[in-house]
Amino acid sequence: MKRAGRRIWITLLCLAALSVSAVAETDQEVAARETALELAGAFSNDGFKLRDGHWSGTLAPHESKLIAVNLYAGNQYWFSAGATESGKNLAVDVFNESGAPVATDKYHADGKAAAGLTVANSGQFYVRIGLEEDAPAEVCFVYSYK
Repeated sequence: MKRAGRRIWITLLCLAALSVSAVAETDQEVAARETALELAGAFSNDGFKLRDGHWSGTLAPHESKLIAVNLYAGNQYWFSAGATESGKNLAVDVFNESGAPVATDKYHADGKAAAGLTVANSGQFYVRIGLEEDAPAEVCFVYSYK
C-alpha cells in the first residue's frame, strides 16, 4: 500500500512540474522574441548558427540583466536582443570572467541591439542586456555562433 501511495505522489509531482513549465508566453514575450530572432537572422546569412534557448523578461528603464555564457576560443559570436515597442534604447555589452569589458562590434537600432566578437580564450563570459531609457519593456536575448 505504501508503494502505491508513493507512486501516486510521484505522479502528481511530475504532473505539477509539467504544468508549471507549460505556461504560455504572453503576446509581449512573443513580440520581443520575434524582434530578437529577426536580428539574429541577419547574422545567419553570414553563416552563424542560432544557439538553442533564449532569455526573456521585463526590464525597467536603467535596469539590466546579466547572463553567463560559456564561449570557446576561435569561435565568433553575435549576441542579439530585441524589445517590444516601448523599449527603443537597448544595449548589449560583453564582459570577461573578471568583469572587464570586452571589445565588440556593435549594432543598434530602435528596439534592437547586438554585440559581436571573436573569442581568443575559452571561458565564461557575461552578457549584459540593458534598457537605457524609455518605459518598461519586454526583452528577449538570443545568440549565434560560428
